[in-house]
Amino acid sequence: MKVTKIMTKDPAACTPEMSLREVAHLMVEHDCGAIPVVENFETMKPVGIVTDRDIVVNTVAVGKDPLMMTAAEIMSFPPEFVTTDATVGECLKLMEKDMIRRMLVVNEENSLAGIVAQADVARHMREEKTAEFIKDVSMAHRA
Repeated sequence: MKVTKIMTKDPAACTPEMSLREVAHLMVEHDCGAIPVVENFETMKPVGIVTDRDIVVNTVAVGKDPLMMTAAEIMSFPPEFVTTDATVGECLKLMEKDMIRRMLVVNEENSLAGIVAQADVARHMREEKTAEFIKDVSMAHRA
C-alpha cells in the first residue's frame, strides 16, 4: 500500500519566520501536534518541523519567551521525509529506525504533500502492527 493512502493530505504548514504564537495557533486550529516548516508557501519545500514538544522543551523549559521566537529558532531540521511513491512499510521502517513520530511526505517537485503521524497508522493499520510500531518508535522518543 502506498503512503498516500494513510497520510494526512495537505497539512497545515508555516514558514521559518512565523512566530511560535502563529505556529501554536495552527496546531490548535488544525488539532495537531506538529507543523511542517516550509521554505515558502509557493514552493512548499519542507525545511523543518515544529512540534508542540519542541515549543515546551526548547523555550518554556529553558526560560525563553516563546512569544518572542520564530519557527526557525526551534524547528528540527533537516526534516525526515518520504516521497509519495513510498510504501507504508518503507515509511514505517524509516520512522522506527529514526524513532520519529511523524514523517513528512513530498511529491515529485519536493513540495509538501502530506504527513504520516502515529494517529494515521492507528487509523489504517491492523492493531498488532500499530502496537508494534508505536512501541518501536517510543523506545527512545526524540521527535
